[in-house]
Amino acid sequence: MNVSSRARIGLAVGLAGLLLLGVIIVSPMMMMPGMPSFIGNSTTTDCEDDTQVEDVSDSGSSDIPPDLLELYKKHGKKIGVQWNILAAVGKRETDHGRSNLQGVKSGTNYAGAAGPMQFLISTWGGKARIPIPSKFNGYASDGDDDGIADVYNPADAILGAARMLKRNGAPENVRRALFVYNRAWWYVDQVEAIAKKYAKSGEVKLPPQADPQCDEPLVQAAPTDVVAKILSYALDQRGKPYLWGGTGPDAFDCSGIIFMAYRSVGLSIPRTTFGQWPFGVKVEQGSEQPGDLVFFNAGPGTGPNNPGHVGMVVSKGKMIEARCRLCGPIKVTSYQTRDTLMGFTRPLQNPAVLDQLKKQENAAL
Repeated sequence: MNVSSRARIGLAVGLAGLLLLGVIIVSPMMMMPGMPSFIGNSTTTDCEDDTQVEDVSDSGSSDIPPDLLELYKKHGKKIGVQWNILAAVGKRETDHGRSNLQGVKSGTNYAGAAGPMQFLISTWGGKARIPIPSKFNGYASDGDDDGIADVYNPADAILGAARMLKRNGAPENVRRALFVYNRAWWYVDQVEAIAKKYAKSGEVKLPPQADPQCDEPLVQAAPTDVVAKILSYALDQRGKPYLWGGTGPDAFDCSGIIFMAYRSVGLSIPRTTFGQWPFGVKVEQGSEQPGDLVFFNAGPGTGPNNPGHVGMVVSKGKMIEARCRLCGPIKVTSYQTRDTLMGFTRPLQNPAVLDQLKKQENAAL
């Protein structure tokens, strides 16, 4: 909803108004100094079960339509964004699609926004309804697998909103992500307040894969001491920014964090994604383990057998990655939901690495 602040002045900001607001992407996304945090600190995080979803409060159950509540939870879990944040955006924008204002069910509002989550058509992908698959620039999504990304379809719009929030910092930096969604701090505050009311805990919690409390179990579950040290180094970089060509200590790119994680245990592997892909021994999906690399057909120079992005497996279905400058800080995310996934490799099985490990063992005798 990035309509200019001048256009916002005349708008009522009370929740009862629920005025329609547009969505645009701001680039680059700027880190705001002094940005307050409202992520709750839970001492009962279940690090093993990332299928758990924050319970809904009584007020949330009574206010959110059951079918939309299911969609908020489903797509929030799939993308890795707090469901109550998604639901709060849906409430603040259009009262979960119940508003009769222009642009909710058809057409656009005065700012060009459309649908229950109020995307600008240009941000959605250029058209209100886009066949999937097809090429477009935007967040158009097919949330109900009917082959059409329809900005007026709640399933599609909620999935698109989850992807936009994720790209801009959620779940760790939710306030920043919401500020990109609508560049007004009063808007961020209102969404926060609604999200807290919708959750039984009264908080906006981190999902398990994004909670630093879960780092230690991941390291302890590593198959070898070497892998444990590699994971420990990589996870210690959580929260640092992406920097193209970065190899630390303050910022990294996708292959740089992996290069340095292996280097931290005295192992030399190629520096770039393009070099790392052919270096490791290929691993069938389903057989990957912590320390393996997972590659994607995404990023500059990518191709069918020339992946442009890489992450490191930290547990089943989860990886740590430095994704892009606008994608938020280094974090643990899911790789199972990425449709650009190309494959896995195991650098530790490369003959050169095995030789390095053997030399380390001999030196320790």
